[in-house]
Amino acid sequence: MQNIPLTDSVDDMTRRLFADAGIRSGMTVLDVGCSSGDVSFLLAQIVGQTGHVTGLDRDEIALDLASKRVQQLNLKNISFIQGDLTRPLPDCSPFNAAVARRVIMYLPNPVDAVRRIASLVRPGGIIAFLEHDATMVPGRRIPLPLQEKVNRWIWQTVERENADINIGFALPKILKDAGLTVEHIRAEAIIQTPETRYPTVPIIRAMLPRIIERGVATEAEIGLDTLEQRLLDEREKAGSLYVSDMVFTIWARK
Repeated sequence: MQNIPLTDSVDDMTRRLFADAGIRSGMTVLDVGCSSGDVSFLLAQIVGQTGHVTGLDRDEIALDLASKRVQQLNLKNISFIQGDLTRPLPDCSPFNAAVARRVIMYLPNPVDAVRRIASLVRPGGIIAFLEHDATMVPGRRIPLPLQEKVNRWIWQTVERENADINIGFALPKILKDAGLTVEHIRAEAIIQTPETRYPTVPIIRAMLPRIIERGVATEAEIGLDTLEQRLLDEREKAGSLYVSDMVFTIWARK
């Protein structure tokens, strides 16, 4: 799955999601759309040596990178398998939980995909998702033209990759239609202040080939070399908070 690089704020939200959903030491957990394994490593810390994390992704290159990271760290409680949510998934022993971060928004038939995920979870098991949503952003009291332009670059690129950029509002219905019992959903804002050095520029840098390929902006328009300072200058001049992103987290039971 395509991914925007994440931040400490989103990692904190992910940890809270897993803790509140009930993922604990000793559990077996499926990390769907694991890519190079960031969420899998976080889960491995939570489940400990008595638990196990299985990362699932369709990208062989990403899985190879994830496997090399596991070998380098000599971790025994993580493994990876290849699979595609648009097709039948590999046979596995039922997991205690399945999770996905920034995955559901990219799926053409999310209800069917969630059913496939749930089929690998034991009865009473946990299904937990984190998704970003563009419906209510950017949020600001006064215009911040550059911040808003950068926000558009990111979300227009994701939208042109056929992602559902309003997926947060759809999550409860998707899970219910997939036959799950929703226990809780919440939304949290990513807030930037005049003093915040939020990693916007690293995100744009990582996304640059995709931004250009999708015809959203040119390298000259973006001006990476000066973008960080221009963003800081604009926030400092405005002296105001800026909400750049909304993150929805939801968990349910099979």
